Amino acid sequence: MKNTILLLVTVLFFACSEKKPQIEYPVTKKGDVKDSYFGIEVADPYRWLEDDHSAETGEWVKAQNEVTFNYLNNIPFRAELKERLSTLWNYEKVGAPFKEGDWTYFYKNDGLQNQYVVYRFKTGEAPSTAKVFLDPNTFATDGTTSLSDLSFSDNGKIAAYAISEGGSDWRKVIIMSTKTMEQMGDTLVDIKFSGISWKANDGFFYSSYDKPKGSELSAKTDQHKLYYHELGTNQKNDELIFGGTASEKHRYVGGYTTDDNRYLVITASISTSGNKLFVKDLKKKNSKLVTVIGDDSSDTHVIENVGSKLYLSTNLNAPNKRVVVCYFNNPTPENWVDFIPETKNVLSSSTGSGYFFATYMIDAVSKVFQYDYNGKLIREVELPGVGTASGFGSKKKDTEMYYSFTNYTTPGSIYKYDFENGKSELFRKPEIDFNPENFESKQVFYSSKDGTKVPMIITLKKGVELNGQNPTILYGYGGFNISMTPSFSVTNAVWLEQGGIYAVANLRGGGEYGKKWHDAGTKLQKQNVFDDFIAAGEYLIETNYTSSAKLAIRGGSNGGLLVGAVMLQRPDLIKVALPAVGVLDMLRYHTFTSGAGWAYDYGTSEDNKAMFDYLNGYSPVHNVKADIEYPATLVTTGDHDDRVVPAHSFKFAAALQDKQTGSNPTLIRIETNAGHGAGTPVSKTIEQYADIFGFTLYNMGVETLSE
Repeated sequence: MKNTILLLVTVLFFACSEKKPQIEYPVTKKGDVKDSYFGIEVADPYRWLEDDHSAETGEWVKAQNEVTFNYLNNIPFRAELKERLSTLWNYEKVGAPFKEGDWTYFYKNDGLQNQYVVYRFKTGEAPSTAKVFLDPNTFATDGTTSLSDLSFSDNGKIAAYAISEGGSDWRKVIIMSTKTMEQMGDTLVDIKFSGISWKANDGFFYSSYDKPKGSELSAKTDQHKLYYHELGTNQKNDELIFGGTASEKHRYVGGYTTDDNRYLVITASISTSGNKLFVKDLKKKNSKLVTVIGDDSSDTHVIENVGSKLYLSTNLNAPNKRVVVCYFNNPTPENWVDFIPETKNVLSSSTGSGYFFATYMIDAVSKVFQYDYNGKLIREVELPGVGTASGFGSKKKDTEMYYSFTNYTTPGSIYKYDFENGKSELFRKPEIDFNPENFESKQVFYSSKDGTKVPMIITLKKGVELNGQNPTILYGYGGFNISMTPSFSVTNAVWLEQGGIYAVANLRGGGEYGKKWHDAGTKLQKQNVFDDFIAAGEYLIETNYTSSAKLAIRGGSNGGLLVGAVMLQRPDLIKVALPAVGVLDMLRYHTFTSGAGWAYDYGTSEDNKAMFDYLNGYSPVHNVKADIEYPATLVTTGDHDDRVVPAHSFKFAAALQDKQTGSNPTLIRIETNAGHGAGTPVSKTIEQYADIFGFTLYNMGVETLSE
C-alpha cells in the first residue's frame, strides 16, 4: 500500500449550510528537492510527480480522479448537461470536397461518431454514391486513435495518412493504395510535428526527432530533422535532408514541395516564432540548398511559384505581413518586390484556381480580397456575415473552390465560391437543434491597466438582463501569435442556452494586431497579458454583465498559464477557475519535450537573473500562497499529453490543495489515454464539458438548469 503517497483517498461528505460537499483531499507527499538559480534556492516539493512512469504517480492520479469524480457525480444536473450536449452534438457534419486523382473526397461525421470518416466518390458521379475510404473509428475500440493527416501522391493513386494514439503528438504513418485500399510497405513510426509532403509520386518528406532517452511523453526533444521516404524502401534507409548537425540545432524543421514539384521548401526554427528559409531545386540532381533567409528574425514562407518566380509571405520589415516576389537565383531580401503590400491589418495569404486570396483580420474578424497573379485587385469577397472565413485555397488547376464561414452564434457552413464572378453559393449548412437568431454577439473595447485598448466579443442570449447575476465564462489565450477569432462551438452553445454569457478577450501576446501585439505579451512583458485578462473581467463586472460571484475564467495550454496566473493574482475577481492542460511550472517548462521552443514567448529561468526573477514572480506552481481563499478550481489535463506534460497540472493542483483556505473546491480531472486535445473522441469531449460546466454552475450557486 502506497501510504507514503496517499494517507487519505476517500471523499467524505458532510451536510453544511450551503449543502455543498466538504472534500478531504489525498495527502500528497512533499520531497526535499531544491534548485539553485543565480544563487537563489527554490523548493520543488512535488518534483516526483514529473515521473510519468512511476507507480507512485499512477496511484496519485487514481486517487485524485476518485476524489474529483465523487464530487462531480454529486452535481444534481450533471447528467442533464451531458444529455443536452449529446443531443446538440448529434447532427451531421460534412467538410468541403477535394479532388485527388480520379476521386472526390470529403470528411463526414454522422453526429456522435468519435472521429470523422473519410468518404469518396468518382469525380463526375453523384455525391450520393460516396463510400467510406478511411474510418478512424475502427482504429481503436474506445475511439482514442485519431487520423491527424492525410496526403495523396500527385496522381492520387497512393495515400499516406498519420495516426495519433491516445492523443500523443508522436505519429505513425501508413501508406496505402487508393485503388485496392490495402497497405503498401511498412508503417513509419516515431514521427512528430510533421506534415506529409509528396515528391510527385515517388515518395514524401516528413519531420521527426530522435526517440528521446527515458519517457517519450516527457523527455526533452530539441533536434528536429527532415527526411525523405522513398516508396518501397525501409524507413531506416530514409534520407536525411536537413538537420541533425552537431553545430546547429533546430527544434522545428518542416519541408514541403511547391504545387508543380519544382522546389522543396525548408523552414527551420529554434522557437515557435521566426524561421530560416531554404529552397532546393528538385529538377536538378544533387542541387544545393539556396538560402532565402539565413536567420530567424522573421516568419517567412513560400506560398506559390510560377517557374522560378517565388511568392513569399513575410513579416520581415512588415509586422502585419505582406506578400513579396523574388526569383530562385536571387531570393534574398534585398531582391524582394512587394506584391501585396503591408497594411494596418494583419494579412494571411493563400492561392487557388489561379488567384491569390488575401484574408485580413480586422479587430479579429475576416475580410477577404481576391488578386490575380499580376497583383491586380479583382474584388473584395462578399462574405455571409461578420465572423471568420477560412479555406480560400486549392490547387491551381482546380475549377472549384470552397470556404467555410462561422462565428460564435453561426455553426460552420460551407460555401462554393465562383472566382470568376465573385458569388458565394451556400453548399452545405448543418441541420442543428440551435437557433442562432436567439443569440447575439457584441464587440467591445476596454482599457487595460496601462491604457491599451483591447477588443472583446461577448455572446449571449437576446434579452438577457444585465443585472450582474449572469453566469459568465471569460476565455483567453494571449500568446504565440495565435488569434482568437469567432467560431461556433456546440459546447458554448449549451452554455448560452443556460443563460450563460461567453466572452473572449483578444489579449496581447496573440496575433490579432500583428507582430507588435504579439511581442507586447512576451518575456518581460508577459504581465501585460494577465493585466489585459484581469481588465476584461473587471469590465464585465462594471457593466453588469456579471459579478465576481458569477464569473469563471477558462483557457488551455498557454491559456492555462493565463488562468493559473490570474487566479493567483486576483482571487477576489472570480468565482471559478478552469485551467486546462496549462503551462504552470515556468521555471522548468523548457526541460520537457519541445518546451524549450517556447522560449521566444516566455524566456527561460536560465537566461539571466532578471528573466528568472520575472518568471519566478508569476509561475503558478511557485506562487500559491497559504491563508488565501482561491476560486473554486477544476484543473484538467490528459495523462498522455506530451506537449504540455501533465506534471504541470499535477504540481499546481497539489500546491493548491495544500494551501487553499476556505470551502472552495480544488480538484484535478485527469483524462486517461488522452493528450493535449487534438483527436479527442467526441464521447470524451462531451463528458469533459458536462463536468466543466456542471462544476462551474454548481459553484456559482445554480441549483437547476434553464428550461
